[in-house]
Amino acid sequence: MIVFQYDPEIIRRYPSIVGGVIYARNMINGPTPPQLQSAFSVEQQATLQRTGDTPLSQIPSLAAWRGAFRAFGVEPTQYRSAAESLLRRLTKKGDIPSINTLVDLCNLVSIHYALPAAVFDTRAINGTLTVHFANGGERYTTLGQDETDHPEEGEVVFSDDTGLVMARRWCWRQSEQSAAQLDTASAIITIEAHHANAHQDIESALQDVLALLTTYTGGTYIADILDVKKPAFEVQTEMIGEHHALNNK
Repeated sequence: MIVFQYDPEIIRRYPSIVGGVIYARNMINGPTPPQLQSAFSVEQQATLQRTGDTPLSQIPSLAAWRGAFRAFGVEPTQYRSAAESLLRRLTKKGDIPSINTLVDLCNLVSIHYALPAAVFDTRAINGTLTVHFANGGERYTTLGQDETDHPEEGEVVFSDDTGLVMARRWCWRQSEQSAAQLDTASAIITIEAHHANAHQDIESALQDVLALLTTYTGGTYIADILDVKKPAFEVQTEMIGEHHALNNK
């Protein structure tokens, strides 16, 4: 089954896109344990020191995301990528609040690489999760709210086969239905990039997330890297064994 894919028009318009994807099952999420809280805190301080006085707009990975947003008509200083929002919070307030184990470990990797990382609870997803240009008829519920909204025509969204949107403006904000909860056991985890060193950074970030999952949530995983030559992540049940693996087929 194809669990995640880039629509052909996305690949045509954004040939530089590189997506790291993990399909995870049988995890145990929950409140963030002290060891992970400590590691997250250490990474936050290291990120602050590494960033220094460099404007976030000059970090190559974030600059590339700003360009991607502008290309589908969104002002990136009004709607910032998830990675830039995290780093902006960190540089302005000095810390990032803890949410839960899955979210925190992905946020740790996100700030380290300055790349957006997302955890999509598979209970919300019917069929394939596809990154595509919205037609405006899809359904979206803002995180923390109940009312159904609709994306703007032409913005990049993640949606399933029913038109339920899991994330708006590409990597701006997830939906209420897709966000990782304390009882999330299965998820699709994504890390994406457009910049020059995207392949190298995505591979390293994937390995870091897999290591953190193994340590803190358990479960079984398979990961892959998508790009213009390989835009879809197809998983067979028998491919998910007792240990995580990077599928390089």
